Order: sequence, then C-alpha cells, then structure tokens
Amino acid sequence: MQKIHKIALGLLAAAAVATASDVIQLKKDTFDEFVKENDLVLAEFFAPWCGHCKALAPEYEEAATTLKEKNIKVVKVDCTEEAELCQEQGVEGYPTLKVFRGLDNVTPYKGQRKANAITSYMVKQSLPAVSEVTKDTLEEFKKADKVVIVAYLDAEDKASSEVFGETAEKLRDNYPFGVSTDAALAEAEGIKVPAVVLYKDFDEGKAVFSEKFDAEAIEKFAKTAATPLIGEVGPETYSDYMSAGIPLAYIFAETAEERKELSEKLKPVAEAQRGVINFGTIDAKSFGAHAGNLNLKTDKFPAFAIQEVVKNQKFPYDQEKEITLEAIQTFVDDFVAGKIEPSIKSEPIPESQDGPVSVVVAKNYNDIVLDDTKDVLIEFYAPWCGHCKALAPKYEELGSLYANSEFKDQVVIAKVDATANDVPDEIQGFPTIKLYPAGGKAEPVTYSGPRSVEDLIKFIAENGKYKASVAQPEAEEATEAAEEPAAETKTAEEAKESDHDEL
Repeated sequence: MQKIHKIALGLLAAAAVATASDVIQLKKDTFDEFVKENDLVLAEFFAPWCGHCKALAPEYEEAATTLKEKNIKVVKVDCTEEAELCQEQGVEGYPTLKVFRGLDNVTPYKGQRKANAITSYMVKQSLPAVSEVTKDTLEEFKKADKVVIVAYLDAEDKASSEVFGETAEKLRDNYPFGVSTDAALAEAEGIKVPAVVLYKDFDEGKAVFSEKFDAEAIEKFAKTAATPLIGEVGPETYSDYMSAGIPLAYIFAETAEERKELSEKLKPVAEAQRGVINFGTIDAKSFGAHAGNLNLKTDKFPAFAIQEVVKNQKFPYDQEKEITLEAIQTFVDDFVAGKIEPSIKSEPIPESQDGPVSVVVAKNYNDIVLDDTKDVLIEFYAPWCGHCKALAPKYEELGSLYANSEFKDQVVIAKVDATANDVPDEIQGFPTIKLYPAGGKAEPVTYSGPRSVEDLIKFIAENGKYKASVAQPEAEEATEAAEEPAAETKTAEEAKESDHDEL
C-alpha cells in the first residue's frame, strides 16, 4: 500500500512538472493589481476553442520562460471566463496581445507570433528608446538582438542627438537603439562622428550611415541595412517583407543546398538592387503553394518571381527557362525599367450578373469595384473559409435588399474569390469586407464590425456617398458571437490537405 502511495505521489509530482507554466493566468480581480505592480507586462486575451490561440500557446510558453529570466511578465486571460475584463480591454478577436506599462499605457503587440519574435519584441520594449552605450557595454549591447543601431555623436551635437532620438522613438519596436559620445570608442570602431552604425549578426556584420543627419534618411538606411541581402521568406519574416514598401524577389527551391547555391549565384543581382528590391529564398517543399499566389506553377522548382508589394502585382519568371545569373539580371533590370507587364490571374468574366451579389474577377475588377458613380461593398473571400460560408446567406440577403430598393443603381454588393483572382488589395484574412464610396475610390473603408445584415446596412449608410439605408422585413436575430475573430486564415487541417504550410 505504501509503495502504491509513493507511486501515486510520484505521478502527481510528474504531472505538476509537466503542467508548470511561466505564463501567469489572471482574472478580473487580480489583473489590475498585477499590472500596477509590474513595469512591463505582455498579456494575451484568448478563448480555449480558438485555433489561432492553440497554435500560439507553445510559442507563448517558450517566450515566457525566456522572458522570465529578464523579469518581463507574460500573462494570459481566458475571455470565456472573464468576459467583462476582456470587454473593458476592447478585445474583439482572438488571440489579442497587448503590452502594458501600467493601466494607462497600453499598446497593441505588433510582432510575429513566434517565440523568438515575441522575446525580441518584448526585450526591445524593456529598453529605453535610446540606451547609453560605453566601451564596457558596447559588446553586450551588440548582442541584444539580431540588429542593433548605435549613433556615435559629439557630446555638444544636440541637433544630431534630437534627430536620432526621433528616429529611435519611431522604430523602437523594430530595433534596440544606443548612443555613445565617447570619442575614443568611436575611433576604436573606425567611425568618424557623427555617424550611425547598424550592427547585425548576418551578411557583412555592420553598415555605416555617415550622411547628413535626417530622420527620414536614417530610417531608410536602417530598414535597408537591417534586411538580409538574400534572406529567408517564411512565417516569421513574411509580414516584414510585405510592409517594407519595396518589391520582393522570391527564389523557390526544395532543398537548403539548392537555396544556398542559388543565393550565391544571384548575389550580384541582389547587391545591385539593394534598397530597390528585397531578395529572399523560400522553401518550396513547405511553402510551394505560395508559388501559385505569384502565378507560378506549384510543381516545378526551382522558380523565380517578383512581387510588387504596394500594388500587389506579380511578375513570374518563365519556369521553362533555366535560372542563370545573366537571365535573372536581365529579367530584374527589365522589371525595374518597367518593361515587363504584370501577370494577372483571373477567373472568366461571368456571362451575366443574375444574382443580387455581383461576382467580381480580376478582369472586371476595375469596371465594377472602381466604378466612381456607385458605392461598392465588396467581400474578399476564400472557398475554404468557414466564416465566409457562414456569411454567405446574410450577404445574399443584403444584396437582395439593395437590388430591390430605390438605391439599386447607386449601391453594388459584390464579392471576389481572392484565392483565384489577382486583386490590387493586400488581403491578410478572410472574409475582408471593404466599401469603395462613389467619388472617392482611392480611399476604401474596411469593415470591422459584427457580420450581421443590420450592421452592414449601417456601415454602407454611414460611409457611402449616397447614405443608402434599406429596411429589413423583420428584425434580424443576433448572429455574431462576441468570440468570433474578425477574419480567418487557413487552418492547420486545410494546410495539410495541400501538403503545404501557410506563410
């Protein structure tokens, strides 16, 4: 009996170890006090049923363990149990991550949902916008992140110090910033003041900015120098490339050896276009499906393509041709010179528009969506998206209400399969709903409210040129659960069906 008792205690102890967590779970009666007592807190507001939350959980746990050593607190709140607290914090979808510096200084977490990205982001949050760097701390500061930026200044140069401080404040989420006024340290680093040095643990190791101090110029230098000459495009880097504001050239290959070989081969092209085009290799075995988004075949690698990120245009290199330095050099030069027409993926234009919801494809997108005489509400959807399927009957009802109203010639309810058609909008999740008001097509308004017919009507009436409001035959029942996230990305199960992961 005693032996059994010992075994039971041992199993309980093992279970306790297995379930030990460095993520602190808070409730409404403990949240405020905890945030007040700690200088910096990262909080996740989640729901147990949420697929994105489940995917985040192991990454969040790993980050919490690392950040615990740096005395940065990582917490979570179950919104199915603490609905009032989550409502107070303005939580609209899951997971929602926020950074707290007390209860009155709250900012959204803007990093990626991977352990190392969460750790890097929060370490930067724990530092001042600009840290004082000395000869004794420089080497340690260089190791604070993959990229750190240090200004070497004259102690009396207030103007340069202000410009650098302004840049650091703007980019503090991206990089740790330091400053040194030690002339001997600058000399030891081979730097002539004033100058900015970007230290990095890849490529050439560091880059130097020695031009006239200007916030915009320093920011451009930092973003260019901090991007690997030929990086790796994946889940952790994709959004950074998309937000860089310059085209991205993809090098698809199925093995690490082949990606390395192609990187070396195309390095001269990347060097010549640095700051103009970003270059990145991509694992075609894991992310080959993304080739289809660039209008490439998804079963023929290696492959090369350029994406004009701002306009979401695609320029695939002929996959029947060999990837050589000379051929890619010519292709890239012609792209920069505007000599290549973008490839446009489109379903056929419908022979007729008989339904209440207009069907948009790439080839009729401008004619329907950018018709400047009409308010156009358009849904960007994916056939596999569960939220899109749930919205479909309500969206049809919305289309019918406007089609049979006095506004039938002024308001268009439309939809487009964003997986089968190239659209100028960069769509991050499904469904995405936007209103293009008549007379102002350059500035669409993105919808973020509940997906009910009533709320969509209010949105059109409030944001459209014609203030078009229609009445429903009967009051609509509550349709949107508070827990439902604003948009859906591909699920793990759906990704497995195609044998590829999502970026």
